[in-house]
Amino acid sequence: MKLATRIAIAVAVTVPVLVLAAGWLLLQLVARDLHTEQDAHLRDRAALVAGDARRLLRAAAADRPAAVEQARERQLYATALDVGIRLTGPQGTVSGGPQPGSAVPLPDSAARPVTVEDGKGSWRVLSVRIQGSRPGVDGTLWLFSPDTAGEHQLALVRRRVATVAVLAAPVSGLLGLGVASRAGLPLRRLQQRTSGLDPSADAARLEHVPTGVTEVDDLAMTLGTVLARYDEQAARTATALATARSFAAAAAHELRTPLMSMRTNLDVLTEHPGLDATDRTEVLKDLHSEHARMLGLLQMLRELGRGDLVEADAFGPVDLAEVIDASVADARRRHPEAAIHVPALPRLSVYGWEPGLRTIVDNLLANGLVHGRDGDGRARIEVGLRPGGHGTEPVAVLTVDDRGPGVPPCQRDAVFQRFRRGPDSPGSGLGLTLVAQQTALHRGSVQVRDRPSGDGARFEVRLPVRGETVPPLPAGRDWLIGTARHSQDS
Repeated sequence: MKLATRIAIAVAVTVPVLVLAAGWLLLQLVARDLHTEQDAHLRDRAALVAGDARRLLRAAAADRPAAVEQARERQLYATALDVGIRLTGPQGTVSGGPQPGSAVPLPDSAARPVTVEDGKGSWRVLSVRIQGSRPGVDGTLWLFSPDTAGEHQLALVRRRVATVAVLAAPVSGLLGLGVASRAGLPLRRLQQRTSGLDPSADAARLEHVPTGVTEVDDLAMTLGTVLARYDEQAARTATALATARSFAAAAAHELRTPLMSMRTNLDVLTEHPGLDATDRTEVLKDLHSEHARMLGLLQMLRELGRGDLVEADAFGPVDLAEVIDASVADARRRHPEAAIHVPALPRLSVYGWEPGLRTIVDNLLANGLVHGRDGDGRARIEVGLRPGGHGTEPVAVLTVDDRGPGVPPCQRDAVFQRFRRGPDSPGSGLGLTLVAQQTALHRGSVQVRDRPSGDGARFEVRLPVRGETVPPLPAGRDWLIGTARHSQDS
């Protein structure tokens, strides 16, 4: 059912109800006005006939001739005119004019007019106490006025109210339908514009011109917000699907070689069960090495995927000193033979993604542990953290120094490329790629330099210190997608 039809039905039901309610109130007001007018008439007549009633009671108490009493009684009736009277005194009751039957009970007193029902109609009744200066002149004067005139007028008002209510239903319904249809034009236009939108096939979006109707403008704004969120969610879904496909492609390409090598070694073990211990040990060592390489590669690809999909709501305040301490403690536990020196670190906090910052430190330490060995074959690493920058753009500077052969200037940009491994490197070639990804994600920079105090390399990461401000995340992050493309091209 259309909204205009619903409004028309509601109006067609509501208006007659309002008419009936207003009619009932009008009836009450008319009845009160009629009673007020009638009561005023009774009081006026009571003021006129009270003296005649007193003289009649006085004549009856003095036992005057019947002719005198009859004259007083006729004078009483003549003064009363159109109202009925009933005078009750010590010598009896006299009555005349229109009034209820004698069997109708009257109130003990009616100093203010009241209504009395006699089964055939209603009467307005007023009583007046008559008192004289001599004994035997006390009595009660009752005045009666039929309520038929008021009932007739009230019945007329009832009929007219009912007629108006009956006519108001269809008329108000039609008017409500017309007004609602006219008022609903902006809403129908908005519906027509939105019904033609197909977010999956068309990039066009709702363009709303304010109509001045608050509800329609609010609905258009809400629809625009919903469509924008749809676009955002669709983009996230597309990115997630692309990342998943890229993960599968990169994993399939890079795992092919170690899997083939593992299969070859397994075939050797299967086809030569009597293989001597030395050769068997070498084959098993190769299997363990390839297995570790595959696990490392999958872990690195997973971390690249996380970096491509992380959103701004994952960011928060992070203490870099705590991240470095945790990473160094883990590296010392896994490589107790290495010498990792960490001086007292200042408390520097950035607003970032803690797992991503931990990835930076972990992979720089892992790179130093593999490539930063000195002449005696022992890895020696120094980790530093200091404030840097100037003016309104302070930065936190993280440095990791090693004692290895260093990185030639011509290769310092290439080491961050995907799957770029050094000679005899057991890694996946993605460790420094993760460092570059997470640094870019935090709007920082990473460089390779010579170690200031001798041979070796220094990896320097500069991260902006932004307080509680989330850095704008790079658009079109495709580190894993690029990795997959690189793998497929190689």
